[in-house]
Amino acid sequence: MHTRQSDIFTLLSAHGLHALTRNWWLLLLRGVVSIIFGIVAFAWPGLTVLALALLFGAFALADGVLSLIAAVTGSDRSAPAWWLALVGVLGIAAGIIAFLWPGKTAFVLVVMIGVWALMIGIFEIIGAIRLRHEIDDEWWLIAAGILSVLFGLAVLIAPGAGALALVWLIATYAILAGILMIAFSLRLRSHHARHGEDHGH
Repeated sequence: MHTRQSDIFTLLSAHGLHALTRNWWLLLLRGVVSIIFGIVAFAWPGLTVLALALLFGAFALADGVLSLIAAVTGSDRSAPAWWLALVGVLGIAAGIIAFLWPGKTAFVLVVMIGVWALMIGIFEIIGAIRLRHEIDDEWWLIAAGILSVLFGLAVLIAPGAGALALVWLIATYAILAGILMIAFSLRLRSHHARHGEDHGH
């Protein structure tokens, strides 16, 4: 039974990797969107909590949609990268909440961002561990997951930080996470190119 379960997990990991490598450019877009969000947050003078909520909502929604598309558009749709799908659903939900209730207190907004980052980080780490036998340099995704977890914990531990400190923290996280996601997507691209060449031979 244990061997059978291991075979199933290997199969799911392989399908998940195929879905990712086919759609590496979607993960690249996730990284680009994240960096743009961080730059805008840094460059926006006097960014208010309301504007931050709407900006975060747009970022989370875009990130969620891109993640969900990357998860479900592999050639074998019966076995998508489920962890990436969960990241997508979380992002879409966070974005919708931010847009529907932008007038919530800063404390609620901060807690929501912290929980979102924490959950996404956990799922990214799980996804990277599942893919560790299928691809080299999965540590890019692990690093992105750890960064999200640390950021989420930092925000949840000190939700009462000042608005300026909060903006800088979120912007820094978004830029660093974007860089890591772009690096991981380019790693997937090279893996996809080699995989295609192997099939060509």
